[in-house]
Amino acid sequence: MKMKRKKPTVLYGLIVLTICFIWGNSLLPAEVSGQISGTLKALLDGVFTPGEAIPSGGDGLLRKCAHFAEFGALGLLLGWLFGMLGKKRLPAFALGVAAACIDETIQAFVPGRSPGIRDVCIDSCGAAAGMLLLFLGHAYWKRRFTRKNSGGNET
Repeated sequence: MKMKRKKPTVLYGLIVLTICFIWGNSLLPAEVSGQISGTLKALLDGVFTPGEAIPSGGDGLLRKCAHFAEFGALGLLLGWLFGMLGKKRLPAFALGVAAACIDETIQAFVPGRSPGIRDVCIDSCGAAAGMLLLFLGHAYWKRRFTRKNSGGNET
């Protein structure tokens, strides 16, 4: 019996929403973005001992981690989409890098913000990490599923 390919409509929507979220945050002026980071830092300091989760003055670190996580989610979604379509993963990674370049370009036109090559590298590493996480998770589940249905020949 031939299996039907699933339509990736939901993935397209999630990718668009993720990119809108990323670029929407980049359109925020530095003052607003700083307030959001400060609120998140205060929340983390409320959950953990102050200075434990984020070192004092570590707003920059928090922002870099947020960028890494956002692009990790984008990389995971792009890797999943390209996998469903039976395509190679390198173009998916290239799209993640392109999104990072556009993200930094947007910041060049926002008051108080500036683009940075280092940020493109952090974002690109996040996309690669998301794709790697997807690959490892898929390999794990595939291996586990294959073991269960191998007929009990394990020793």
